[in-house]
Amino acid sequence: MFVGEKVTLRGVTRDDLPVLLSYYNDPEVDLAAGELPSPTSMERLEKWYERLIEQQPMRRFAIDVDGKFVGTCLLQDIDETAGHAELGITIGDKDSWGRGYGRDAIRLLLDYAFRLANLRRVWLRTHADNERAIRAYRAVGFVEEGRLREHQWLAGRYVDTVIMGILRTEFGGPAPRSMTHQSGNPARATGLQERAR
Repeated sequence: MFVGEKVTLRGVTRDDLPVLLSYYNDPEVDLAAGELPSPTSMERLEKWYERLIEQQPMRRFAIDVDGKFVGTCLLQDIDETAGHAELGITIGDKDSWGRGYGRDAIRLLLDYAFRLANLRRVWLRTHADNERAIRAYRAVGFVEEGRLREHQWLAGRYVDTVIMGILRTEFGGPAPRSMTHQSGNPARATGLQERAR
């Protein structure tokens, strides 16, 4: 597990699925992430979970705050040759919004990406109305690299998609207090790479 100032990152487990289902079925959470609200079932979520743990190494982490599961973050579309990946994060627990948990989770995930996975660049995309997320991304060193104008349909109107990125040389840390697996050995992180829908 990876321990930061406010959050702990750990692998997603089957026990997380009921809470994850509630996040996936909350239209406000979907809209904040720039996604079209689309309900899913526990059966579908379980099949998604089983398929992913069988098929590939996982790069999605559960975000815990004082033992409470509040969201997930991930690295996806990892290009080992070019050394880059896309970052995604969702704080599904709305009571946890605006408390710095996302920022702390992003720092931990970037430390994992740059120090452990030896990536040189991490990028992301978000919608332009997601000001809270954009502030968090900038606070850890992301810069806006471009915009896709009126690229997303969100709650009845078109909004820009913002592309942001950070290079390993631009990341200032801080390194997490503890990046060790429960066994005490350096962690080799696991998680899920895509969302069930």
